[in-house]
Amino acid sequence: MKIVPTLAICALFLSCTLAAPASAQSQSGTTLTTAKQTLAPGKPAQDFQLQSVAGELSGDVRLSQVNAEGPVVVVVLRGFPGRQCPACSAQVGDIIRNADKFAAKNARVLLIYPGAKMQLGMHADDFLQGTKLPKPLTMLLDPDYQFTNAYGLRWNATNETAYPTT
Repeated sequence: MKIVPTLAICALFLSCTLAAPASAQSQSGTTLTTAKQTLAPGKPAQDFQLQSVAGELSGDVRLSQVNAEGPVVVVVLRGFPGRQCPACSAQVGDIIRNADKFAAKNARVLLIYPGAKMQLGMHADDFLQGTKLPKPLTMLLDPDYQFTNAYGLRWNATNETAYPTT
């Protein structure tokens, strides 16, 4: 079984690192080191299982099962650091508009929405604003930052949740 998500996650992480302010990068040097080790090129992506709240897949979604069916692109959103992220909204809009291109490549897109467990589903629904995610997109909840912390993507700056992906 070929694990493709490593490359997609590495590419997204690198864009996150470049997009994060220098002050945030310096505050969390240990986190960046952990993420770079976790997401090393050529290294299989660490398996995870998260709950779907919208999109093609439903219930508990496990990376290894989705990946067995084809390539997977993992997008980590900022969650709700007191407000919805306009950059994340724009990025997800672009992904939705290009859903047919992902489908043509038999690739699934997992949008991960991190946050504190309390009200996480409500914030994710608010983020989508009633948008129905087309195939092959699925939004997953990351309660209490289980995925975000495991991958070293937690941004501990004031009022932030995860490194932004742009």
